[in-house]
Amino acid sequence: MARDDIHDGELLDVAVLIPEHVVFRSFAQETVALNLRTGRFHGLNGTAGRMLQLVQRCQRPRDAVAPLASEYGVSPEEIARDLENLLTLLLERELIGISR
Repeated sequence: MARDDIHDGELLDVAVLIPEHVVFRSFAQETVALNLRTGRFHGLNGTAGRMLQLVQRCQRPRDAVAPLASEYGVSPEEIARDLENLLTLLLERELIGISR
């Protein structure tokens, strides 16, 4: 499913999948993603890495919003917006897949 098939807000309500051609590794200050198809590395700051870590544990990204808001001390609306922006970027770079 492509990003064009998703409307605003819907990206938080789909299952996020890590494709077989993508490898994520977390380090103290960042998470690094390698797309084996393109050979490109992508760096995620600590916050983005934590968001992705929680999303992977949830059935849908929206389930990670409350814990992230509590952890970072910001509103759920801000977390939801930032999380959707992150997932959009990862999807555009083919670092995640989605399923309805």
